[in-house]
Amino acid sequence: MRAILFDMDGVLYNSDQAIEGAARTLAWVRAQGIPHLFLTNTSSRGRDALVEKLRGFAISADVRDVMTPALAAADWLRARNEGNAGPVALFVPAKARSEFAGLDLLPDHAEAGARYVVIGDLVDAWDFRTLNRAFRLLRASPDAELIALGMTKYWQAPDGLRLDVAPFVAALEHAADKRAMVFGKPSELFFRTAAERLDVAPAEVVMIGDDTEIDIGGAQRAGMHGVVVRTGKFRPSDLKRGITPDAILDSIAALPAWWMAAAVS
Repeated sequence: MRAILFDMDGVLYNSDQAIEGAARTLAWVRAQGIPHLFLTNTSSRGRDALVEKLRGFAISADVRDVMTPALAAADWLRARNEGNAGPVALFVPAKARSEFAGLDLLPDHAEAGARYVVIGDLVDAWDFRTLNRAFRLLRASPDAELIALGMTKYWQAPDGLRLDVAPFVAALEHAADKRAMVFGKPSELFFRTAAERLDVAPAEVVMIGDDTEIDIGGAQRAGMHGVVVRTGKFRPSDLKRGITPDAILDSIAALPAWWMAAAVS
């Protein structure tokens, strides 16, 4: 093992509350010189805001250290047809729109003319009218492609579990008879791209997450190690879903001891 991918929400913090030991663990990772990235499916805010949040928890980070589905999707769209990908309909919060700067974005009221329909986590902004507009855009253009910014089903909010991107994408797939292109976890390409950025082989990477299906299962299918933490949205029943983590930690605070023990075993 040479490098680490860290999920953020549920691993380093829960919403606006730091998980005990997270800052100490990341300081240890930096002191050890272990290559690492923050690999998150968060699409409700941009990388600048995520870095600011990490720094607020005394975790040193730069935008280059953060990989998000929005970044991956925007890069892919810019590469299409030499930057002329075609009209893009964005269903992401205002805080996350900066990643898509320079693309041909449709007005928020448009119900036709999209070549790509990008679905992120709109949180409380989801309502029938908004979901139906995404459906109409997909139906109005037979060649329109549905893009999912990750396929996380739910996350741990301060008031309990909340729906994430996947349920809304699944509804649109069903209604519009389309299969979404997924940028983010659990896409194997997303994990492998992270390994390439760290200049290591997937087999040398450990993914630390609180979601056995999205984080651990996705990483393992990409040829990586998957370590789940018992924080965030983790529930003991998650271990009965047919996915076996390579290790289970009580929290991110236990990572240094586990890493050193694994290195000598």
